Amino acid sequence: MSDKTYRVVGIGNAIVDVLTQCDDSFLDLMGIQKGIMQLVERERGEMLYGAMTERRQAAGGSVANTLAGLGNLGLKTGFIGRVADDALGQFYAKSMNEGGTDFVNAPVASAELPTSRSMIFVSGDGERSMNTYLGISADLGPDDVTDAVAGGTEILFLEGYLYDKPQGKAAFERAAAVCRAAGGQAGIALSDPFCATRHREDFQRLVGELDYVIGNGHEWAALYDCDLETALNRAAKDTRLAVCTRSGDDVLLIRGEERISVPVTRQVPVDATGAGDQFAAGFLYGLATGQPLATCGRMGCVAATEVIGHFGARPETSLADLFRAEGLI
Repeated sequence: MSDKTYRVVGIGNAIVDVLTQCDDSFLDLMGIQKGIMQLVERERGEMLYGAMTERRQAAGGSVANTLAGLGNLGLKTGFIGRVADDALGQFYAKSMNEGGTDFVNAPVASAELPTSRSMIFVSGDGERSMNTYLGISADLGPDDVTDAVAGGTEILFLEGYLYDKPQGKAAFERAAAVCRAAGGQAGIALSDPFCATRHREDFQRLVGELDYVIGNGHEWAALYDCDLETALNRAAKDTRLAVCTRSGDDVLLIRGEERISVPVTRQVPVDATGAGDQFAAGFLYGLATGQPLATCGRMGCVAATEVIGHFGARPETSLADLFRAEGLI
């Protein structure tokens, strides 16, 4: 029996997701690049928010979505993030706590920046076009990381986007060091190809230091600035465990000389939002519960398939029931 407080703790940007559906002509009209995440300034963020109709609001951010999936599976989780003591920040903290994840840092009173939010426009083919105003979440720093939380978890899951600011990088490095010194495992999601390119030197170092790294094919190729097969061959030498998801193709799990290919079930997404986040949830659930590597990968695929079948970034049905139906638990 573990003496840890948490099975999984995540550290990342605490962002309220605001979703709406639209068509491609709306994206063109608003100058929104389809299918990617763009950072926006406060003024543009407010304009895009005002242009949204039939908004749906949820506590989001990549790592927070993964923790929601793990909570769906019944694991005790915590989240290290930063929100302002405003309406959206109070909503965020309450939503996380009610969803079963401890939001360990209180909303910041008298904050200069508001709570972060991402305006997500979902087009008819399920593609998500994200326009993110980082706000206060980008000010997350090492003082937000306590030994009790980072050292009190079996697995730490880190968001690559934190490296975009020096204080986020410091928080990231402190959390990983405290976790691993206390006997936990720490890993990272590469986040997106542009993030992997921006922080190539740091991320290549982390690949060699951390216990697992999750990324898609574009992110791995960007990390090593080469074709995917060459990148994965390098990852096999550099990291303890590399996970590569590929759109419409098998998931690859690489641990030293061991390479496992996990088939995916192809389906047209209703909304691709959260697919990678929920893959991570299923995979980390398998890792936390001591499953064979192939089963971890299959759990990730089942969780991702569930979330792309409906609108929103978090599971709406019991992932445990889906795992049982697949003979995984």
